[in-house]
Amino acid sequence: MKFMRIGEVGAERAVVEIDGRTFAVEAEIDGAFLDSDGIARTRQAVADGSLTEIDISDQRVGAPLARPGKIVCVGLNYRDHADETGAQYPAEPVLFMKDPSTVVGPFDDVLIPRTSVKTDWEVELGVVIGSTARYVSSPADAMAHVAGYVVSHDVSEREFQLERSGQWDKGKSCETFNPMGPWFVPASEVAEPGALGLRLWVNGALMQDGSTKNLIFDIPFLVYYISQFMVLRPGDVINTGTPAGVALGHPDPKPYLREGDVVELEIDGLGRSRQEMVQA
Repeated sequence: MKFMRIGEVGAERAVVEIDGRTFAVEAEIDGAFLDSDGIARTRQAVADGSLTEIDISDQRVGAPLARPGKIVCVGLNYRDHADETGAQYPAEPVLFMKDPSTVVGPFDDVLIPRTSVKTDWEVELGVVIGSTARYVSSPADAMAHVAGYVVSHDVSEREFQLERSGQWDKGKSCETFNPMGPWFVPASEVAEPGALGLRLWVNGALMQDGSTKNLIFDIPFLVYYISQFMVLRPGDVINTGTPAGVALGHPDPKPYLREGDVVELEIDGLGRSRQEMVQA
């Protein structure tokens, strides 16, 4: 079962794919949908034959979630990524926020900021919250609040992030800096989120090839931990960190992204996306 949103920007409509067949969903895939058992209701509607089967060939694929409330990002959360950047493993998760309006479709262009010289790539597992998580009592209770997963591209401008007063949000919230999708896959369809392969290519060259087995702080702990500091609401997304292989970690000259470069990324079971870099 995979949810998608198709159509032109601002006019996307939700669909669900089950066993190779695609059906129209008469609801937005957003926090309200997730909080009202929308996944279970959609599964039952398909079983009942009450949804219309449609053809989505040649249609634009939008981000699979409409209007995420917030995007909470976790920095330095893969052992190999911390190693390549020379950073110590954090004692607690490093958190920062990303503007939700950065979310675009999985095949949309990414705009390189006008003054950028260090635009970088980061393939990440996005964890989608399905029910309100407030002061979760333990990691063991955290997964009940997870609705599912998405491929998330945490595009980053390293000069803005690290050299301009050290404010990470400045390098993370540029326009189009979070392509997402193609699919939102419910948690029940992902057998082991702690053992998913993540890969990213730049112009056909494999740059990142990691696994969520290498997370410093795993998904249950992240949901539990973040809920101690802020309320996680249905439709919020946690970008859980990126494995080794980003431009920042390469020896000089570092291969930062330029206009015309093509980035492709995928996560096991969650689909593959492709973006071309365009100068803003």
